[in-house]
Amino acid sequence: MRILLVEDDEIIGDAVRSRLGRDGITIDWIENGLDMPDDKDLAAFDLVVLDIGLPGRDGLAVLRSLREAGEDIPVLLLTARYELDARVEGLDAGADDYLVKPFAMAELTARCRALSRRRRRGESTRLAWRHITFDPAAFSADTAGGQIRFTPKVFTLLRTLVENQGRVVTRRSLEAHLYGWDGDAESNTLEVYVSQIRRKLGADFVKTIRGVGYMVPRD
Repeated sequence: MRILLVEDDEIIGDAVRSRLGRDGITIDWIENGLDMPDDKDLAAFDLVVLDIGLPGRDGLAVLRSLREAGEDIPVLLLTARYELDARVEGLDAGADDYLVKPFAMAELTARCRALSRRRRRGESTRLAWRHITFDPAAFSADTAGGQIRFTPKVFTLLRTLVENQGRVVTRRSLEAHLYGWDGDAESNTLEVYVSQIRRKLGADFVKTIRGVGYMVPRD
């Protein structure tokens, strides 16, 4: 999962990026409502975690702009305002969910995963390849030989490839999905991850498309 975090509080931003990153979630973080990516770049994200009290342009204005532009990406609002009217205003503006600060990181993670599942439900309810089924919650694959577990980052790569089976996914796209805009991966990290997947699921599971990227054949 790749999330766009829009939050100007550095303590909260650092905590969210650190905690969700341990669960294999890629976080791209901006601190000003005026720095929202354009439609093309926004399409790379699974959801937006959006603070209401932003400099430059407040979160509700950002949210209304997204919905007026026809963007259906899930949005989870963060707010320090406890009043019912404030929460209703956010939901009426097009938010899918909200959390009141301070919040537990475990709850934020759970709500993000729920919103991601809700969005994927309309696209595909099955994450599988041939005889293998995948469990995103456990970062595992169920095969005839038993359950195989992966690290969160390797499973993120695996899931991206399986969801796009039959299509070539470029190296640049995969690295952005794994590491976001920061691009803090070593030059051969992607190859190492692909090698781990092949070792566990078979050499023919992932095909290298030289000079372009990788592909999982259709099941």
